[in-house]
Amino acid sequence: MDKNWIEQLPLEGIQEVTPMAGGDVNDAYKVDAVENTYFLLVQPSKSREFYDAEISGLKHFEEIGVNAPRVIDSGEINGDAYLLLSFIQEGSGGQEALGQMVAKMHLDHQKDGEFGYDYRHEGGDMTFDNSWTDSWIDLFVTNRLDVLANLVVDRGYWTSSDLELYKEVRQVIVDTLSQHDSKPSFLHGDLWAGNYMYDENGQPVLFDPSPFYGDREFDLGATTVFGGFTNDFYHAYDAVYPLTNGAWDRIKFYKFYLLLVHLAKFGNSYKRSVDEVMKDILA
Repeated sequence: MDKNWIEQLPLEGIQEVTPMAGGDVNDAYKVDAVENTYFLLVQPSKSREFYDAEISGLKHFEEIGVNAPRVIDSGEINGDAYLLLSFIQEGSGGQEALGQMVAKMHLDHQKDGEFGYDYRHEGGDMTFDNSWTDSWIDLFVTNRLDVLANLVVDRGYWTSSDLELYKEVRQVIVDTLSQHDSKPSFLHGDLWAGNYMYDENGQPVLFDPSPFYGDREFDLGATTVFGGFTNDFYHAYDAVYPLTNGAWDRIKFYKFYLLLVHLAKFGNSYKRSVDEVMKDILA
């Protein structure tokens, strides 16, 4: 990283900056300074507002007792957005504690019974509207799934026949959710295995949130896509905040959503997985 850029960070005595894995959205670095070590996220050519939702989510985690990195500073340097966080030394821990913590997060409900968030979702090359609504179907289906469906068509990953199949799946989702009493829980928003860890004391830690208030099954759907969550996680979650009838059928809707996001971002390597989950929903 450019030395002039680094020198503008609000830190004294920076000794070393080491690139780290930061997912597909951010550039990430470990920053060693004289008094402490930090984790730095950078989003090139974006304004400081890019991290507003993530910052809000991390601060809310702290308020409700969910372990997460602390926000140290954020801003913009030479036209690049940055977010400076506390550095957490990785350790090992158990899925039971992770399941309990996620359930605790989901027990935080929006006080007015509304779905959405004060900030939109920022996903690098795609954004989603989180405007407040009293309808989970409006937020999830209209503002997320329909937007994604149009995006994958525009990018050439779906044909007209794929879009017709989506319309059938969409109707199943709408009909099913119309019969389900969704509650607006505080969501991580991107709860896959790459966004949790255990600290050196063995406690689970969540990071990289894309927060909003939505049906808690949205987060659980994300856990089913790439693995990394065991039966201990789900049993511990259910003991704290029991799932309702039909949950695992509805969870497929959110698995579909996340795979559709990956189809839009990464192309046809995810086409078969999207097709399979659509057929599973229709079955």
